[in-house]
Amino acid sequence: MNRRREFLKSTGLAGLGLFGAGSALAGEFQSLPLEAKYGASRVQSFNMCGFAAPKIDTVRVGVVGLGQRGPGAVTRLSKIEGVEIKALCDLRPEMAEKAKKSLEGTPHNPELYSGSVYAWKKMVDRPDLDLIYIATPWDWHVPMAVYAMEAGKHAAVEVPAARTLEECWQLVETSERTKKHCMQLENCCYDFFELMTLKMAREGFFGDVLHVEGAYIHDLLALNFNKDGYQDMWRLKENFRNGNLYPTHGLGPICQILDINRGDQMDYLTSLSSNDFQMKAKAQELAETDPFFGSFASKSYRGNMNTTVVKTKHGKSIMIQHDVTSPRPYSRLHVVSGTEGYAQKYPEQKVAKGHGWMKEEEMKELQAKYTPEIVQKVGELAKQIGGHGGMDFMMDWRLIDCLRNGLPLDQDVYDAALWSCITPLSEWSVANRSNSIDVPDFTGGSWKTNKPVAITLEGGGTTKVRV
Repeated sequence: MNRRREFLKSTGLAGLGLFGAGSALAGEFQSLPLEAKYGASRVQSFNMCGFAAPKIDTVRVGVVGLGQRGPGAVTRLSKIEGVEIKALCDLRPEMAEKAKKSLEGTPHNPELYSGSVYAWKKMVDRPDLDLIYIATPWDWHVPMAVYAMEAGKHAAVEVPAARTLEECWQLVETSERTKKHCMQLENCCYDFFELMTLKMAREGFFGDVLHVEGAYIHDLLALNFNKDGYQDMWRLKENFRNGNLYPTHGLGPICQILDINRGDQMDYLTSLSSNDFQMKAKAQELAETDPFFGSFASKSYRGNMNTTVVKTKHGKSIMIQHDVTSPRPYSRLHVVSGTEGYAQKYPEQKVAKGHGWMKEEEMKELQAKYTPEIVQKVGELAKQIGGHGGMDFMMDWRLIDCLRNGLPLDQDVYDAALWSCITPLSEWSVANRSNSIDVPDFTGGSWKTNKPVAITLEGGGTTKVRV
């Protein structure tokens, strides 16, 4: 017990009211692995940052989760040469059949797995798979990714990669021990403007980047309460938690710009949520005419807007926002502010070197100079194939190209864990009057020497696309 008290003091977790009698969050923390893993003394068993797995000429893929996101992934992967889709899995047989039917006329003839909540294990146990692509409800992400890595497969997992701090550590420890990649499928890191600003930052356009902003602001009120939208209303149930529930879309690209995990590291965060002004009211309104929503009408929901701010070890600041209820236009913010320049994506893509915005001709010159090689190579094809304007396809193409050429991935398991851990940490801060809380260093200190992400095609770019 004394060791735990000393650990809480050293990490800044003591005194937040998180671990006393009656705390709803105490039990979750007490179930975590040994506290030494969370301190600066943690030693990596193997550094997965910059790790290049052996080349795979033909990447044999199994896809699990064929509801909202999975079918699109199946279509995109089928367009990439050097991929063989060998297996498809979903709890519902009709969804697996539908996904297989979409592959008619292609070289792919996958075997189907369904009818059981653990049918995916039979698929993963196959010896002829290299990559498990996971697009299921969130609570299955870590069990499936861990099982896949233990079975000798690389794991690509939809966002968020993990829901709890314990799950984040499970991903890190398993990836290090098995030397298998665990990539969080953060498609926004492959948005054309986000990639351009990353190249601009790498080449010094902004000077010293000192502040960044990201967000997921998307009016999903109707979708969250749609009985036909998500099986067992799992997405609505996630909103019982009060914090930033979906940080990675806005956070991923700006973390890469700040070299987080690769030269800088998050130090601590503080988080604040507004009250909920709409979700409980919506549940109560629906319950008046539909008994199905009766159980949801008595629940408490996360606040409309969550704002989380992070200080880095090198004194940079990060702001992340989350609002999926308010009636306002979609935005990921994507703000980059430096000592010599500024850029923002929403509501318009704008760049400045001072008080005024650059003119249209200047913006065209910037695009010509800073459009990354990956966009030049597959950008137009990606737009044709689709997936959020093409960024989904570029993400999948890049993943496959790296595996086929034995290159390190742009996003490793430390990114998956760090970007995902914002959710439980923000919950803890919100529950304790926005007190600050330390952010774990999943790299075990190797962030000080890890090299920044450089999304170039050096050593790769050989993978062709079927059109």
